[in-house]
Amino acid sequence: MPRKKPPGGPRRPRKPERESSSRPHSRSRGRREGRADRKSGSSGPGRASRDPQPADSEPVRLQAYLARAGVASRRASEALIEEGKVQVNGHVVTEMGTKVTPGEDRVAVSGEIVELATATWIALHKPRGYVTTRDDPRDRRTVYDLVPQHLHHLFHVGRLDRQSEGLLLLTNEGVIAHRLLHPSFAVDKEYIATVEGEPEYQALEKLVEGVRVEGEILRAESVEILPGSDRDLTRLRLVLREGRNREVRRMFEVIGHPVQKLLRRRFGPVKLGDLRRGQWRSLTVAELRALGSAARG
Repeated sequence: MPRKKPPGGPRRPRKPERESSSRPHSRSRGRREGRADRKSGSSGPGRASRDPQPADSEPVRLQAYLARAGVASRRASEALIEEGKVQVNGHVVTEMGTKVTPGEDRVAVSGEIVELATATWIALHKPRGYVTTRDDPRDRRTVYDLVPQHLHHLFHVGRLDRQSEGLLLLTNEGVIAHRLLHPSFAVDKEYIATVEGEPEYQALEKLVEGVRVEGEILRAESVEILPGSDRDLTRLRLVLREGRNREVRRMFEVIGHPVQKLLRRRFGPVKLGDLRRGQWRSLTVAELRALGSAARG
């Protein structure tokens, strides 16, 4: 029996575009494709790309400076500071909250001047079965097994859980990365999820309005059913503006439709495109400018 059409407004279901003109989706079972949105309009960054603000123009925490320079991980850099091995402008610094301005302050470790490495950004297509960490105590495969050794100093911008795949950004620019992840900058991420069963329209509307999971309110910016779905599995496109731990999986679990497959297709202005699983590429100049724009809000 066809689902009841919800009342009018911005959450009215609409027929999604077909992925291929030769593969129309059958509605013989009475299934209705739908879309739920928090608001109308584009879900992209919404402003013209500009040159990103250079990382060396803003003060950064001393341990972050050392990590980006490739001296050690951030945690190991904190240990160096506590041990009194780090000097700023000729003075030993042991206070953890100290900030330095790249290009202005002179930083040294055990008497050797430390300079920042060139800003680096890469996009990685993380496959399923890899964990998003540099060192795994259980000796599982990590995303750093997929990139060459000279890129192992980069840190990941957010995470994808072990069973998820798709776009993962890595960089050595901590300030911009932090802003891209902070909710106040509202940088959206797009996912393609395959879930069990047929979610009712009202259930998808709940995801947009927000559902409480373990004391947190989780919500999607928009949810849309895609062609290629049937009674057993449903493919959906959803956009989020926050990046909480396993957010997509937890949202669908609470409405009774566990995620079977999850792929992140876009992070802000950067798209996965045709990048193959396990492969990586450097970001383009246009992408870097768009990221810089997004990080300025």
